[in-house]
This record gives sequence, structure tokens and C-alpha cells, in this order.
Amino acid sequence: MNWKKIRVLVVDDSFMFREVIARGISADVEIEVVAKAVDPFDARDKILEFKPDVMTCDVQMPKMNGIEFVRRLLPQYLLPVIVVSTISDAVFDAMNAGAVDFVTKPDVQSTKSLEEFITEMISKIKIAAHAKVICPKYPLPSAAIVPHFESDRMIAIGSSTGGTEALYSILKRLPASIPGIVIVQHIPPVFSRMFAERLNNQTDLTVSEARSGEFVEAGKVFIAPGDKHMQLKKTGSKFMIEVSSGEKVNGHCPSADVLFESVASEVGNKAVGVILTGMGSDGAKGLLAMRRNGAHTLGQDEQSSVVYGMPKVAFKIGAVEKQAPLSNIPDLLMALLKK
Repeated sequence: MNWKKIRVLVVDDSFMFREVIARGISADVEIEVVAKAVDPFDARDKILEFKPDVMTCDVQMPKMNGIEFVRRLLPQYLLPVIVVSTISDAVFDAMNAGAVDFVTKPDVQSTKSLEEFITEMISKIKIAAHAKVICPKYPLPSAAIVPHFESDRMIAIGSSTGGTEALYSILKRLPASIPGIVIVQHIPPVFSRMFAERLNNQTDLTVSEARSGEFVEAGKVFIAPGDKHMQLKKTGSKFMIEVSSGEKVNGHCPSADVLFESVASEVGNKAVGVILTGMGSDGAKGLLAMRRNGAHTLGQDEQSSVVYGMPKVAFKIGAVEKQAPLSNIPDLLMALLKK
């Protein structure tokens, strides 16, 4: 069988991590490590020489950190970048700079941790190889006029690869009076809490990692924990959040399908569903259930998606009522929700 291998450049100032990554990912027949670099300046030369398809890049490096490197690199060379980092919200700075995804550094003393790291890295390299690199733009300011919305409405959003920046670009433009929002973003545990705190500090909304027993209310946004499913339960006239451990659905926990299906049955035609950039099909069937139960549904278009997977599948099965560029989604949401 003839296929083109994914050419990867590994950038890390640690010799040990360079070798761990290079040897680990080279074991996959679809990947070829074409070069290794010790810092951003070395990497710049290797990019020009070897023309890789994907670059892995450590966040903490001498001479120039990985975030600044990505920010300077992408306007000149649209290369999909996966950043490697310790558990830190620096990964979201990297996403903001234009990186496609991130992987958490493993515990080098643990064989299991190293194996899981390499498996995740291989998977994300394959996704990144087909991802669209989008140079970041300055976000539009939050809405100056505070509109009024129907009090019993709700928004449910599902996203994956490229979703952290897509979500930020939407929430940044929504006013504090917006109906409650529940979100499934495919993200590891701990990072879901960091992501929620970051959005809470950078938007006009109250954003938190979801906990069981909390009620969805106007101006509040709940991010599903990185290792738990999130569902809604109607209690009187309110909607209560339930988070629980469970098997992966469509390869994910949390799963957008699990959330959307609960919204379809509990909220019905008072909900608006949104499916954003991401690999795979998670959320498509659940969004279709929402639409069949009377909800309005929006899908991110191909041109603005980092990975046009989840919204593509949802659009193909008829789950998406209207497909739109990411930049149009905040205004469409507000138009659908206004009194």
C-alpha cells in the first residue's frame, strides 16, 4: 500500500524529551520524524530545510518560549503545531497564538504515563496533519448594548479540536444577559477547570466547571469536567446540571451527544444547539435529536473550522438548521434568543 507519511519536526530543548517523542511517534507507520530541533531558532532553520507537515513544540524553551515562537511563526509559515506542556494554563495562550492542540507532559518515571502520552501524541499528529491553521485575530469587543432575552431559553454547545479558541471568540461577544450556556469541550481533566477560569476572567459571563446540583441561569456558562459526562434535568421551571462518570461515548467523556440528547428531552424547543470545530462525529446525533424536538441548531462552516469533522457530520445528517462562519455565530445566537 502506498501512502504519504506525515512529516514531523520535534522541537524541545530537553534531549530526553526530544528522543522520547521522536522514537515514540516514529513507531507509527504513518509518521516520519524528519528533524529534531533544540530551540525556536534551530526549528526555524529546520522548517525551511525539511518542510514538515506538523511540528511538536515544547512551551518552555530557552531563547524564546514556544508560545511566542508559534505567534511569530504562523503568519509566515502556516504549519500545524501541537504544543507540549506541563499542567498549566499556558496551553491556552498557545491555542490563542494559533496552535492546533496540546498534549500534557508525561511522568517519565511511569511507563504507563509515557505510553499514554505517545498514543495521544500520535492521534493528535494525525488530526493536526489535516487541520486548517488559522492565524489569530484580535477579538471583537463585547456587545455594548445589553439586549433582553426570553428567560426560559438555553444554549448547548459541543466542540473539540480548535474549540477552545472558537468558544472564546463566541463567549467574548455575548452579553451578561444571555441565557444560560452548557458546553462540552473535549479536554483533559484539570484543564477543563483552568479553561473555565480563563473564560471567566476574559468575558462578561460567569464561567465555571460544572458541578451536579447547579442550575443553568442567565449569564452563567458551565464547562463539562474533562472526565465526566454532563446532562440536564428539569426541576420545576429550572434546569439542573448532573455530572457523572461513565463509559466514553463516540470515544469521548464528556460527550456532546450525551449533553445534547438530555437537552433535547428536557429543554425541547426552548434550546439552541451549536456544534463547532472538531474531529469525529460526537454531537451530530444529539444535535439532530434537539432539532427534531424543536430546537434551533447552528453549525460552524468548513472555512472557519480548524477541523471540519463534527459540524460536517451534523450537517450531512440534517442536524444543522443553519451553517455559518464562526464570526457570525454570536449574532445568530442573539437573534434566535431575543424576545
